[in-house]
Order: sequence, then structure tokens, then C-alpha cells
Amino acid sequence: MSEESGEKLGLNASWSMAVGGMIGGGIFSVLGVVILISGQWAWLSFAIAGIIALATAHSYSLLAEKFPERGGAFVYLRRSNHNEMAGNLSWILIVGYILTISVYAFTFGHYLAYSIGLGGWFPRFTALAIVTVLVGVNLMGVSESADLQIFTVWGKVIILLILAALGLMLWSPPTLSEGIPEQGMEMALVGAASVFMAYEGFQLLAYDYQVMKNPKKTFPLSIMLAVIVVAIIYVAVTLGATMLIGPQAIIDNKEVALSVAGQKALGTSGLILATTAAMFSTASAINATLFATARLAQKVSEEGELPASLKKRDKRGLPRRSIILIGAGGAILSVSGSLSGLVESASLVFLFLFAVVNLLALKESKKRRLISLIGVIGATSAALVLMWRFLTTAPELLGVLSLMILGTVLGRRFVRKEIEEIDEIVEEIEDKLHN
Repeated sequence: MSEESGEKLGLNASWSMAVGGMIGGGIFSVLGVVILISGQWAWLSFAIAGIIALATAHSYSLLAEKFPERGGAFVYLRRSNHNEMAGNLSWILIVGYILTISVYAFTFGHYLAYSIGLGGWFPRFTALAIVTVLVGVNLMGVSESADLQIFTVWGKVIILLILAALGLMLWSPPTLSEGIPEQGMEMALVGAASVFMAYEGFQLLAYDYQVMKNPKKTFPLSIMLAVIVVAIIYVAVTLGATMLIGPQAIIDNKEVALSVAGQKALGTSGLILATTAAMFSTASAINATLFATARLAQKVSEEGELPASLKKRDKRGLPRRSIILIGAGGAILSVSGSLSGLVESASLVFLFLFAVVNLLALKESKKRRLISLIGVIGATSAALVLMWRFLTTAPELLGVLSLMILGTVLGRRFVRKEIEEIDEIVEEIEDKLHN
């Protein structure tokens, strides 16, 4: 949905976009990861992450009220004269979205492979294929209608709630730690930090701010309600799925945990329902993230932070180059990374971003500043906890992520100096390809 489609987003459509952006790859991708980390406190991890996300959604609404245009955190920083930080953050944000695309593609491939009994290279090949297909879909200018978005989101929510209800009917608290080492409650914060990317999708709505009906009311209400609903769903599904198959089975099958839970609850029909929901969710999330990130890159280019060639649109108004480059990055990571590594890397990027957004809201708005302060403290604390986890369990991953971010910042400075030359090279290559 965009200005190209001519649709105006009402509350239901806006809420559905925010919910779809979170659930799209969220619970299907991270359930096994969070139980592996925080054990019986996995449900609390989702609750803590939900509180941080809710405070951040509040900060986004305050900033959108002051700067009523699309563009999200990049525009908010730019309009408040934090140009250098806006430039660096925009590049890091694009890297974060590429990481989330890779997580969604990875999850799509594994759910499909599990449903048809294929392993080995097949999940990676499927991850690559789904990103390629959806890049093509975006290049054709096809986007989901508001009605289709509403229908698919409600369908996913209903399937997840049915699964949660079937598990909760078997309520037995000892099952939460059955067969796994018991964890201290402090591990709930570690789990919340590690899977925070499950909540990142709501802010994609900021890129559609100007195509909403009455955005001053619709935007804050839709994102706040979306975060609350998603947090409740995540907690319920975590508890329900654990009651159905136990925490060890979820850890052992972390790439496809909800398909295993669906099969246990309803046999083949449950497997089909859960797998279908996972595949539709992740494919929709890839599509929405690719769509929004390409337009973010276009906006950043218009502000002089990316080569001008990336802001150019084709005859149908599509930023082709941005779509291809972002899709390629997501595809490469999806076939080369592990689920835990991709999830935790994306989570760290978005915790950093959300800490900045909350801090900016604290500075720029005088309304309900305590909520923004909670967001600053929560996101910063979670980011520090996650960095500590990287240092103690996967220092090489922190090193790779640090190099990616450092390379991004240095790359931005190089591009800003050489932007005209880069545009000339791009134009020359395209001319040769056309000829």
C-alpha cells in the first residue's frame, strides 16, 4: 500500500500493517531462540520486549506529531538538526532491515522444507528463491491491497490464537522447564534483548504516514494497539506451544517450532495450518520490508546521503535499484547465516535505533516524557545485555556485526565525498547493459 495504489489507510488497515510487520516474521522465527536462552521465562522475555516496544511506539507517535511526514527515524533526526546522526543511522537502519529480510527468508525456507520433508540445501535454496520472487513482485509494482492485508493479518492472528488456546487448555507450569536447565529470572532480559527484532515491524508504518486517513489520530492509535495485541499474542503462543510439545522439542526444532506444535495439536491439519500461516507471514513480511526499505533508501538519497541514482524511479514510479540491492543483501545473508545469529544481530541494530528514537522524543516533546525515558532505559539496557551476551558466547559474531556497522559508517562518508563519481559510474554501467 502506497501513494502508487491511491489507497488511504484507515485504522483497521494501519493496525493490520503494524501487526503484520511484527508477527510477519516474529514469533515464527524467534520462539525456539528465546526458549533456548531464557528457558521457562521465555514468556516474560516477550513481555519485557513488548514494554520497550510500546514505549518506543509512543515516542514514534510524539515525533510524528511534531514532524508530520513519512520517513521515520531518519526524517525525525534530520528535521531536528541531527544531520550527522541521521545520516549514519539511516545506513545502519537499512542494514537492520536487510538482516530482518534474511531472517524472514530463512524461516520461510525451513518451514516449507519441514512441511514436505526436505532438508540439506533445500531450505537455503528456498530462502534465496522467495527473496528473488518478491524482488520481482516489487519490480512489477504489485503491492498488497488494504483489504488483503487486513484479511491475511486476521487469518494469522486467529491461527496463532487457536494454537495458543489448545496449548493453554493443557496448563501445567512445570512443563515450562521440563527437560531443560532452569534459568534465573534475569535471563528473561537476555531473552528479550536477543529476540527484540520480533517487535521491530510496527515502525514501518511511519513510511506510510502521509497516506493515512487522519494520520494524527490513526498513526499513534494503530501502532500502540498493534504492539499491545502482538505482545499478548507472543506471550500466549509461547506458553501454549510449550504446553503442547515441551520446551526441549521447541529448541530442537527452533526453525519450525510452530509447525511441530500445530502437528502435535491437530495432526496433519495443524501442520498445514501452522506452516501455511508461517509461510504467508514471512513472505508478506519480506514483501513489506523490501517495499518500505526501498522507499527509505529513496528518501535518504533525496536528502543527499545516498547516490542520486538510488532515488530515481522507473516509468511506474518504482525505485528499481534500491529494490534490487536490498533484496540481494537479504538473499545473501539468508543463505549464509544461522537463525540465532541473524535474529540476535537484527535485534541489536533495532535496540540501538529505538534507544535513539526514545532519546529524541525525550528531547523534542514535553508530553508524557516518563514513557520515553522508560524506552531509553529499556532499549539501552537490553542493547548492553545483548552485547555482553555476544562477548561471552559469540565474540566473532559481535566482531562481524561491528565491522558491518563500522563499514557502513565509513562507507557513508566515502559515498558522500564521491557521490557524483559513483552516479556517473552507475549510469555508465547501465548504458553498457542496455546497449
